[in-house]
Amino acid sequence: MTSTPRQRALALVCTLKKGPAPSSSELMADRVLEQLREAGAEGEKVRCVDLNLLPGTEADMGPGDEWPGLLEKIRAADILVVSTPTWVGHMSSVAQRVLERLDAELSEKDEAGRPKTLGKVALAAVVGNEDGAHKIVADLFQALNDVGFSIPAQGCTYWNGEAMQGGDFKDLDEVPQVIATTTASAARNAVHLAGVLRQHPYPPYE
Repeated sequence: MTSTPRQRALALVCTLKKGPAPSSSELMADRVLEQLREAGAEGEKVRCVDLNLLPGTEADMGPGDEWPGLLEKIRAADILVVSTPTWVGHMSSVAQRVLERLDAELSEKDEAGRPKTLGKVALAAVVGNEDGAHKIVADLFQALNDVGFSIPAQGCTYWNGEAMQGGDFKDLDEVPQVIATTTASAARNAVHLAGVLRQHPYPPYE
């Protein structure tokens, strides 16, 4: 009897800080990947700001563009995690760049006429010491769903520090229990949904 391959997860860390600077967004992505492993999905992370992701809405914007290599990883993943900080109430410009580049996937079809992202699942993770997490999650989910990703129930986790204070998620001595529980639930639901879509793909478009 052939065993089912383990699911693959990819976390896109959309911090504005180049590596190896400490990043709350990366730490949150690590927590999500840890819970995804517990639920049965192997994962890796990419700090997007360390890559040269050129502006545009094509799959390859030409010389120097490192998006095509990252896109290969996205296409190979069952679960995509987008982890972003909150800046002036919005997702980071790096996260926005990722969404803009993913727009090209709308024209990539499989043999049944479906977008190639249609069987993939997306999770959102947000950190910040200002309000904005719910708005960011809404924007991320709308964009990712438009491209073809499926959103699991309770498919996000976030941490907001006290308003107008300087603390960051990475400065906490331990992760609050409510956030740990929320992260674990999001991971379990994502692995479950990805498993269902693997066994029961969406119907053909053609």
